[in-house]
Amino acid sequence: MDWGSNLWDQHDVIERHTQSGLEVLERYVKFVKERAEIEQSYAKQLRTLCKKYSRRGIKEDQEIKLTNQQAFQEVLNELNNYASQREQLSENMTTTICVDLTKKLNDLRLERKNYLSDIKKSQQNLESTYKQLEVSKKRFEKEWKEAEKAIQLTEKVQQDPSSTKADVEKVKQQEFSRIHISDVCKNEYASQLQRYNKEQENYYHTEIPTVFNKLQEMEERRIRMLADGYVQFSETEKQLLPNVNKCLDAISTAGRNINEKQDTAVLIDQYKSGAAPPADVEFEDYSQVIKPAVNENTAQHVPKVRIKLFQKKNKVTSPDKNTPSSLTDFSRLPSDKRKKCLQEKIDELNKELQIENEKSEALQKMKGVYEMNSQLGDPSSLQPQITQNVYIIAHLKGELKKYQTQLDEVGGGPGIQNQISSSVSPSSDIYDFDEDFDVDLPIGQCTALYDFNGDSEGSVCIQMGEQLSLMMEDQGDGWAKVQRSNGDVGYVPSSYIKYI
Repeated sequence: MDWGSNLWDQHDVIERHTQSGLEVLERYVKFVKERAEIEQSYAKQLRTLCKKYSRRGIKEDQEIKLTNQQAFQEVLNELNNYASQREQLSENMTTTICVDLTKKLNDLRLERKNYLSDIKKSQQNLESTYKQLEVSKKRFEKEWKEAEKAIQLTEKVQQDPSSTKADVEKVKQQEFSRIHISDVCKNEYASQLQRYNKEQENYYHTEIPTVFNKLQEMEERRIRMLADGYVQFSETEKQLLPNVNKCLDAISTAGRNINEKQDTAVLIDQYKSGAAPPADVEFEDYSQVIKPAVNENTAQHVPKVRIKLFQKKNKVTSPDKNTPSSLTDFSRLPSDKRKKCLQEKIDELNKELQIENEKSEALQKMKGVYEMNSQLGDPSSLQPQITQNVYIIAHLKGELKKYQTQLDEVGGGPGIQNQISSSVSPSSDIYDFDEDFDVDLPIGQCTALYDFNGDSEGSVCIQMGEQLSLMMEDQGDGWAKVQRSNGDVGYVPSSYIKYI
């Protein structure tokens, strides 16, 4: 079945139908364009989301290796790759569907326009032939009426007895002329009629069917283009599904690789103190005789300090080997990160050492002023502060040496003597210490409330009820420094002792 033989008289219907088909194709192209824009916008929003939730936090959190946090970062990375696939889908839809169909749509519009133009020309030609037929028909009709009048006039003149022969001949000539003109118009009318019928037959049986069949073939091609566009719409996304599945599989793998046992163990390794939980609180019987409290002045008395001093020695050690090291462990960090952290710690210690050195200079100057003028103050009253200052300087130098040693191990930073000498003022050079540095600073007495095993570095083992010498009170970190009767010195939890 074809349009040419079945719809030869439905020109308006075919024109509207083909126009509607082109509009459907145009709507589909616009639909694909908007879908591509949605994919592009979706990819952009995904990238913004990944950037927003990328790992941020305090420095310590970033240094801890937790599998669940690493997995979340992998999820964000894979989602970023997923966004790239959506961008690729948008680009493919634009180039393979929109651009191609837009070009074909323009070609179909031009083709349809040409076909409709051919039909219009054929219609105009047929109408022009019909007008000529009508003109020749009216002329023949007019001339034939004039010829009838001439015949009637001739008959009337011939029957009139008063008419002369000349009159009869005259009307006969007029009759002959009118009949001749009428015959000529008749022949012309017949010729125009034959021509019109031929044009009409050609129009309705050849031209119209040919053009309508071409329009039908064009419409079928348009429908096939639209059908292929639907298929391509699906196939374009299917081509990217393997890459999309890879991203989703990687996210699933990241979730399966999380080790909850390992993550909880990391926190233990990072923050365990080694201290034992406190024992049960004992009953205190207030009805018993209470021992007299120790004189407050005795508790705060600072005994003599034994310090071996040497001038201009290039040897610096920790003031007390039993002092728990506050050295931060940077060994788990990468080499470059470790260097940076060690250098920052060294710079911090140098600043503290510089402050203590300036304080030492001020104390020495004040002591000199008191010695020159006893009315201003007692020089011996400054001795505890001077002793404490010397202790702090020695401790800072020991810490500085430890950090510098670590920095040297990873291959960075100047030597220890350069670091220390850059922080020591000229007036403090007279103090230098060797490995026999000895400081004994009991400030009171205390009793052990619980047993403590003292297995961590810098701590000391104590037993419940043991009498201890208090060397240093709790500085806010929960630890106090004590000395046992056998001479062992170390730190214990401040909640494990009671001052007496």
